[in-house]
Amino acid sequence: MIAAAVIVVLSPFLAAVAGLLGTRRLWNDGRPPGTVDPAVYRRAAWIAVLPTAISTVLAIWMVAYLWTGGALPRGAASYGGGSAFWSQGLPGVVQGTLSVIGTGSIPITAGLRVDGLAALIAVLVTVVALAVQVYSVGYMRDEPRYPSYSAFISLFTSAMLLVVYAGDLLVLYVGWEIMGLCSYLLIGHWWEDRANSRAAVKAFLVTRIGDVGFLFGIFTLGFAAGSFRIDDVIGKVPQMSTGTLVAATMLLLLGVAGKSAQVPLHTWLPDAMAGPTPISALIHAATMVAAGIFVVARLYPAFLGARPTLDLLAVIASLGMLGAALAALAQDDLKRVLAYSTISQLAYMAGALAAGSDEAAVFHLITHGAFKALLFLCAGAVIHAVGSNLMSDMGGLRRSMTITFPAMTIGFAALVGLPPASGFFSKDAVLAAIEHAAAGPGPLTDAAAWLLYGCALLTVAVTGAYATRAWLRTFFGESRVHSVALPEPEPGVAHVWDGREAPASMLWPIGVLAVPALLLGFAGAGTLEWSTAAVSLLVALLGAGVVYAAWRADPAADPARVLGPFQVPCRQAFHVDAVYSRLFVAPVLWLARVVARTDDTVVDGAVRGSGSLAVGASGLLRRLQTGNAQLYLTGVLAGVLIIAVGAVVLG
Repeated sequence: MIAAAVIVVLSPFLAAVAGLLGTRRLWNDGRPPGTVDPAVYRRAAWIAVLPTAISTVLAIWMVAYLWTGGALPRGAASYGGGSAFWSQGLPGVVQGTLSVIGTGSIPITAGLRVDGLAALIAVLVTVVALAVQVYSVGYMRDEPRYPSYSAFISLFTSAMLLVVYAGDLLVLYVGWEIMGLCSYLLIGHWWEDRANSRAAVKAFLVTRIGDVGFLFGIFTLGFAAGSFRIDDVIGKVPQMSTGTLVAATMLLLLGVAGKSAQVPLHTWLPDAMAGPTPISALIHAATMVAAGIFVVARLYPAFLGARPTLDLLAVIASLGMLGAALAALAQDDLKRVLAYSTISQLAYMAGALAAGSDEAAVFHLITHGAFKALLFLCAGAVIHAVGSNLMSDMGGLRRSMTITFPAMTIGFAALVGLPPASGFFSKDAVLAAIEHAAAGPGPLTDAAAWLLYGCALLTVAVTGAYATRAWLRTFFGESRVHSVALPEPEPGVAHVWDGREAPASMLWPIGVLAVPALLLGFAGAGTLEWSTAAVSLLVALLGAGVVYAAWRADPAADPARVLGPFQVPCRQAFHVDAVYSRLFVAPVLWLARVVARTDDTVVDGAVRGSGSLAVGASGLLRRLQTGNAQLYLTGVLAGVLIIAVGAVVLG
């Protein structure tokens, strides 16, 4: 079992190494730069796809192994506290230690740990990564840097799997940081465009801010427990003081907010749309943003022991879910709509965790991974067909995109929470958990619980509104698709934009992901609370109906006009970036200019001054070295005379 987990992690890692070293470019020496060599391209594609497929098969096998109780007798705890749907069906825990690294203090256990939670998330990661790799074969077919692109996806996948399977917090942190590096490299894949490189740097810096707190949170828990092993840490939670738990979880929450794009460290995610669309699917569905929610679920007993942290998490979730949903309603860029949707849906999961239900949070994490990956891949197919990210350039695509249209309809239905799509069941689980926290005793204070519940219901309505708007503007109304070659929306995706369906290599992953996006929710249908589901469905339909009525009144106009005077602030995401620019960017730039000026005038001035002094002194010495022997003799005699006079006078 552990051997299988090692292969799952190592297989995409080795693919990354082979992809970077074995096929560094897609043109032969006899071909001009930028000309793709089909043979090299196919080799790079096999190197990318096959190892990920191996990891996917083994990850699914491990779920089946745990489901049959092959690891431990039924009833063994999935982790240190709480029962959840993954531990009810997947009770086993398997651990293995590869090495123990001495540090002079607390040793680091280089080992893996596979339980129900890890096994299910690993399946999500590998399935989405495999779909992205296959999809990219067609999407990036004209991209000369495809080998490095696919290799970094493989490394990204391996890092996320290391986070999922890690048995030690510091091993988890290694995967956590590698993901940050890979996101930087992939978001900035087309670095020649300054906007892309700036988006990559922004993502890197913002998530690094959170990672500083995350690392110190790990240190706090590790030193309090006397071990960095996850089982040891969770086992020692009851013995830790409330102050220690609050400090540790607050610091961890900073890293979670960075990786999972939660307020106030959420601003990097919409700009990350500068990367290739398949990368957006990977980041938004199965890696990076999912890692933060996973870590809270993994260390959930520690968070349950820190009620102030859960209150803060509830406030963060409330602001994030509603604010991001309103921002999504006003965006014209289809990918940015989905990006703000991700922030909002992740806040739903954070809200469930704050309300005391890790089960609902992980359930929604899994279903969201399926339907959000589907939505991004469908968006990529639309962009591939239209030649623009803007919904104002789309319309009427349901007639020509006969596969993408129903698949994306399933994705939007899951996002809104319409039955029988998967999001209907998982959204109900989240809302039911929040409702219980507000109505009865729970881990939250009353104010935080009711704030969370109110924002969650409002977000349901706004989600129905922005999903309906995107669906109508993309697939209905008059077609605004050009049938001539247009500038590329993404480099390397050259195409004649005629609104036709994407190639088969892009459609197969879309078709496969549509199945779990539609049916995965039935795995949790037994916990459905019909009263909560009915209320949320009515609220979602209300939001969708308002947008539909506005669209029917004037199909050529943007239904976002229902926001009225709030449309511009929502389109600008409430000017958070502008505020950050004033509060942080401008002062840092001013300080940088002061430092540069000080360096130029003081440090460099001292260096230049020492040079001038040396030149001046050398000029004085040069005057004494004239080469005139009479002058030298006169100087010697004058010196002897002065010495003699001085000796007589002083003697």
